[in-house]
Amino acid sequence: MRVVVVGQGYVGLPLAIRAAEVGHQVIGYDVDTRRVKSLAAGESYVEDVSSERLARALARGTYRPSELARDCGGFDVAVVTVPTPLQDGAPDLRYIEESAHTLARFLRPGATVILESTTYPGTTEELFAPILEDGSGLTAGEDFHLGYSPERIDPGNTVWGFQQTPKVVSGVDARSLKAVESFYGDLVDTTVPVRSPKEAELAKLLENTFRHVNIALVNEIAMFARHLDIDVWQAIEAASSKPFGFMKFTPGPGVGGHCLPIDPSYLNWRVQRELGQNFRFVELANDINNHMPEYVTRRVIDALNAKRRSVNGSKILLLGLAYKKNTGDARESPAVRIAQLLLDMGAKVRAADPHVVESIKVDARLVRVEPTRKELAAADVVVLLTDHDSFDYQMVTEHASYVLDCRNRVSGPTVEVL
Repeated sequence: MRVVVVGQGYVGLPLAIRAAEVGHQVIGYDVDTRRVKSLAAGESYVEDVSSERLARALARGTYRPSELARDCGGFDVAVVTVPTPLQDGAPDLRYIEESAHTLARFLRPGATVILESTTYPGTTEELFAPILEDGSGLTAGEDFHLGYSPERIDPGNTVWGFQQTPKVVSGVDARSLKAVESFYGDLVDTTVPVRSPKEAELAKLLENTFRHVNIALVNEIAMFARHLDIDVWQAIEAASSKPFGFMKFTPGPGVGGHCLPIDPSYLNWRVQRELGQNFRFVELANDINNHMPEYVTRRVIDALNAKRRSVNGSKILLLGLAYKKNTGDARESPAVRIAQLLLDMGAKVRAADPHVVESIKVDARLVRVEPTRKELAAADVVVLLTDHDSFDYQMVTEHASYVLDCRNRVSGPTVEVL
């Protein structure tokens, strides 16, 4: 089939390459010309798709990146994987809307359109479908198939990749569900059909809200435990020895990526708008997790005060800018917020992250460096924010005069944990 994947980021590119590998003719459509040029040159910026895999798909002619809308024409299946950020606390669905307007121009009877972007329940049927119908003159469920299948990409996960992760699928009617399930059935090992797009949309938000709330729980416990002189990391390990009724979550400097800082707020917004009520668990989790960068910054200040030093003028080395280990994904990363806070206080902040290669929105005063012995020794404070396996942790403990470890990765007389 001729497949169009709208959006070639952390979600869209793995999907597009997998579809190309099973034999579909795939157009990877993205309005970012820089990304398109990189892909056309066989250079991948997503860890889950190696440049070698990308080059093979290009060489076979089953995958072609493009920034031209006209290349979307003639599709049998189109999948939308564009970002859905928050704007002043409300869902910003302009990229979904723009994608729908583009696809509507080329929509033909019998084609299938699938939304993957994370959003609030009701988006597929109440927003996405009307734009497709108005722009094409066709009716969803009668003339073309329409469904929702939430993305479950976990960047850097070497066990549960795109193919191995069960795929939730839905359709606006029985024929649409069949078409959506058939498409993904060739790409993944397991599909999980649900009654309608609303259940699929809620499933995605439920998954991320579950993680968000539990991370907030251990983050708050970690702050209390320090003042009570309790090793929270040992307590978590002890609790995780229970073979039932407990799932391990660990503290950190905050939450990042597209999912946790944003997705639960979509559900809260929908509940407020439709029911006039607040989703209190989400609001509390947001409050705790959003303020973890401030807590980490306070810990840095405390460490410098113990040395009788001011933050202003101190040299601080941040290890890790990505929001999670072994990936280059710095979207909504708490490390960026921590860097900004310290820079605004006058600190001389340097950061090392071998994985983050795409440009990120960060203060121009932040200096990117390699985590060498010289850099470690020169820093008044080293803050481990992302525990990439590529960091030399023995070298960190040997040469750093003080380390604030936010991931419980190193130990020693000069180390304090979150």
